[in-house]
Amino acid sequence: MTVSSHQHHARTSGPAVRRTQDERRSRTRGRLLDATMDCLADLGWAGTSTTEVARRAGVSRGAQQHHYPTKMALVAAALEHLLAAQRLAYEAAFAELPPDRHNVEGALDLLWEVFRSRPARALLELAMAARTDEELRGLCRDLNERILDTMLATFERLFPRNPLHREILPTLLRSLFALYVGLSVQNALDDDAEGHHAEVLGQVKNFARLLVPDAPDAPDTPGTPGTSDDAPTDPDASDRTSARERPR
Repeated sequence: MTVSSHQHHARTSGPAVRRTQDERRSRTRGRLLDATMDCLADLGWAGTSTTEVARRAGVSRGAQQHHYPTKMALVAAALEHLLAAQRLAYEAAFAELPPDRHNVEGALDLLWEVFRSRPARALLELAMAARTDEELRGLCRDLNERILDTMLATFERLFPRNPLHREILPTLLRSLFALYVGLSVQNALDDDAEGHHAEVLGQVKNFARLLVPDAPDAPDTPGTPGTSDDAPTDPDASDRTSARERPR
């Protein structure tokens, strides 16, 4: 299951139940926030309006204005909603990968899915529009850093025993983020018709496997390399071993 489909599945599955007022309010807000990101992905910042968002969400203009009175309030809430939902969807999708894909290569493939998704396109639209919109710039000023913080926290949760030094990890992820953003912009134009992006991503995964070998989070077990320094010593063990190995 992909990152985007997992997110959709989480929103739509489950038996119908009688909802409380708070649940109905939360559901309405969720529909508005999802519709906002859909509008941004399809129409860009300039083409997104509260009227169109309400129409796509299937709610009245009055209901939309009750929850989010202005376009900026709507987009600000949608941004928070998207960042949280994407992180949860990514980790859930990673957990569902087959065991042989629970490695850095599988993580990078899923991350590329995220960068090609409609929510990522909506974020890109916001970032580009913020360049010339003063009010929007204030909202998006720290967007890149927040995404990078999420990437760092997620990487450390998925690969807690990675061998990378803590000091260089943020720079590596920042470089990866810049590369994926650039590729996603190009991909939006030609969908990698010539296969060049696939070649670049293949090289990135080759390099990443050298930095983070497979199963970096596997727990140490007695007798595995790297555990001898922590294992308790037995001063008589070598004598017993020698005695077993001496011919009788």
